[in-house]
Amino acid sequence: MRERVRLVLSVRETLYWARRCGRGAIVKTRWWCLILLLMAAVVGGGGSAQARGPDPDACQAGRLKPRNVSASLDFDYHDRSYAQVISDLTVSVSAKEWPLATDLALGEQTPEYQKAMRCLLRGEEEVPRNREWRFHDPKVTVRGDVVTVDYEATAWIEQARPFLIGPWRIDIDPKGKSWLVRLRPPKTLENAKWGQVEVKLDGLEASNIFPREASSADSDRLVWTEPPPFAVRVYVDPPWQRSFNVDQRWWSLGWVGVASWWVFTSLVIVVAVCWAWREKRAAEQEQKSDRPAASDPAEWEELARRVRLWAVLSVAVALTLRLLILDPPQPVRAWWRYPLTLVLGAGLLLAACPWRRTAPYPAAREPGPEEKSDDRKNGRSRQVVIVAATLIASTVGVLGYLRVVTRAGDTGLALLALVMLWVWLAATAAWAWRFALEGELVREAWSKAWDGAPVRCAVVAGALLVGAAAALLASFWWTKERNWARSYWLVDPSGAARDRKRIEFLEEFAYSGLTWVYAYAWLLAGIALVALLNIRVKERRARPGGKDEATCLGPTGPDLLLTVALFALSVGFRQVEFAGSNVLFGFWFLMMIGSLYAVVEIGRRFSVLGRTGPKFRLRRLGSKRSRHVLLMKAHEFRNVHHKLYSLDRGRGEGDLKREDLERKLDGLQKWLFDDWDGEGRPPQQISVLDTALSWGPGGDWWDNARRAARLAFGFGFPASVALVWLSYLRDTPTQMATFQSPVGLPEIAAKCLAWQVAWTVAGLVLGALWRVLPGRRSPVRALSLTAAYAVPVCVGALITQITDTELGYVFLHVALMLLVLTLTSIWMDMETFSEERRFWPSRVGLLLSVYQLRGLSTQVAYLAAQLAIVVGVWRSLAGSDSRPK
Repeated sequence: MRERVRLVLSVRETLYWARRCGRGAIVKTRWWCLILLLMAAVVGGGGSAQARGPDPDACQAGRLKPRNVSASLDFDYHDRSYAQVISDLTVSVSAKEWPLATDLALGEQTPEYQKAMRCLLRGEEEVPRNREWRFHDPKVTVRGDVVTVDYEATAWIEQARPFLIGPWRIDIDPKGKSWLVRLRPPKTLENAKWGQVEVKLDGLEASNIFPREASSADSDRLVWTEPPPFAVRVYVDPPWQRSFNVDQRWWSLGWVGVASWWVFTSLVIVVAVCWAWREKRAAEQEQKSDRPAASDPAEWEELARRVRLWAVLSVAVALTLRLLILDPPQPVRAWWRYPLTLVLGAGLLLAACPWRRTAPYPAAREPGPEEKSDDRKNGRSRQVVIVAATLIASTVGVLGYLRVVTRAGDTGLALLALVMLWVWLAATAAWAWRFALEGELVREAWSKAWDGAPVRCAVVAGALLVGAAAALLASFWWTKERNWARSYWLVDPSGAARDRKRIEFLEEFAYSGLTWVYAYAWLLAGIALVALLNIRVKERRARPGGKDEATCLGPTGPDLLLTVALFALSVGFRQVEFAGSNVLFGFWFLMMIGSLYAVVEIGRRFSVLGRTGPKFRLRRLGSKRSRHVLLMKAHEFRNVHHKLYSLDRGRGEGDLKREDLERKLDGLQKWLFDDWDGEGRPPQQISVLDTALSWGPGGDWWDNARRAARLAFGFGFPASVALVWLSYLRDTPTQMATFQSPVGLPEIAAKCLAWQVAWTVAGLVLGALWRVLPGRRSPVRALSLTAAYAVPVCVGALITQITDTELGYVFLHVALMLLVLTLTSIWMDMETFSEERRFWPSRVGLLLSVYQLRGLSTQVAYLAAQLAIVVGVWRSLAGSDSRPK
């Protein structure tokens, strides 16, 4: 730029003197002036040529002669998915010999400091280091005229590509079976005096080393004293666990694992829906009753069809995203991905059909002509609004796409990215809203508002989704800027060379954003399963004799499969984050289903309500009155036991006799079995108190499920916050990894939501299986369900020992799951005896009565032990130095 300015000034000066010479001068003078002008032009050209010549050495490398340089490289590969390498470089320079050394003591954001640090650590290197991470800036120490710089960096061997870290270069062969470690310092350190070079192998095998004359060599470390820096080389043979995950086959298997999870999930959902459909048809053919039903069968059939459609579409969309969009084959050019992604998202949105009516008419009456007319009008309005919004978004996306094709700049890329992300967010929201409405999971006021004012609701929802897409773009942009600053820290501190990277970011944002959004599409499957269970229970209650069927001990047949699949999808999915690979995603899903089925089968044999045997049949407790009588009998049972306890300790009142009290207990025991004929004795292990606790506070198993879900949601919130803090915010290294990840900020909120869903669904399944889980006391039921959750964890722990990968926080997950479910179960017992709440000054007093003091002390000790375990695991994890993955 300076050379251009000088040339322009020389030309302007030449023209000025030409005009001066041409005004009223004699011919000789003109020729003399022309000669001067030619000489000036030659001088100016020579000056500009000199200006375009090479700049003097800005780093003054000739004067840079560090007094002492030492380097070390540390391998850390145990209990990790990928081996970590840590580089430490220490350089001491003299301020008298190198003038730039004093600039190292300035602020880290000053241009002088960045220039001096670049000269010292990078030299002429112009390539950004994307795989090198720094937990802190280099430490600068000044002692007299000696300035010492300690530069520590880290990286992970996760790809079969060479990379630079500190003064080291590590080359990985394509199969990951051989690592070549070489010391390659910048040219500015060529004249340095190297003191010690160290490579800490941490047990890795080295097949060859250079120079062979190492000062110290064993299986843990190699040390050279004053070596030639460019001669240090180490050939490392990693174990198979560290070489296999670097190989490209590992990535292929990981994709297959994720695909298997999608396939198995959709297959289980389709099987459960078809099973429920056949069962419903068989029940209708058997009854053939003309009694009107409060729930429209067509509503259940519509929901079942939509769930099956989503199960098929979710797999198709996932495979299309992976094969044609995220990793397109060679015939599919990059510019084809934009319209394909937009069409795919728009098709997914329209397939949800969110414009259909959601509030059914009561089955007892036929809607009038005016209602039908209004219904058709509102339906058309909803359809027009949604289709128009989709067309507008598609038009904006096409305009952005045309600007991209014509290379019009960043505006088209930003528009295209936002539109694509908005369409996919709208499709996700449409399916979730459709499932919730058809499954009657939302409040009636909300469904009426959607039916009555569809235009306003659609506009509000669309605006909120626009804000969500813009927030995701801003979050991705902010974290990407931090990531760029890390990579270009010493290569281009001003940021001028990062413009092309910003273009690449806008090109890939839509795909990375929609991939992250679609990764949480399992929430839609969870909503669909809950909707199916809710509508099935309501439909069963509406059938003649359906109440007795609805008040069975627990879900059976397709309902049990839906419940188990919901648990495996929403709760078991939380633990696949460990075990080192995505290969096992589908395996975890099937294992969780099998584990829970085993617990249910054991519970049906050994639970309180399942041990009556074929000879004795438990009294029917489906009606509200019978449950009220049961609670009164349980209250009487506790009073008689308290009197017996006082009588045995000499504190009896009046003329109480033990025989009379025992006779009352026998009468309560006989009342529990309505078909007892007086011969023999009914099962002594089942009392009215145990029966009341095992029956739960709800009228049927679905009421218990909803109550327990609400309780678990509240008890699980502190656990969700604690896990998110531990995983993303606990210390500086963890925060660095979080805030420099493209999905770091939205992942914090998404993970908190995912854990809340996990606790809620765990509570829902606990309530649904309340009557069939083994154990006389409710905390034992929580332990049984946690055991089903923990069995795959133990298998995964064994796999991590074989593959030498990180175990993560899974044991803390198990401990928190047990704690949340235990608190939920205790609160469920209090809700069971809520009718007696008026007799006690506090809930603790009610618990003292329900658990009869001695049982309460056991429960308190049990709960205290769980808290001690959680605190111990928490202190072990939170107090240790974090090891980012």
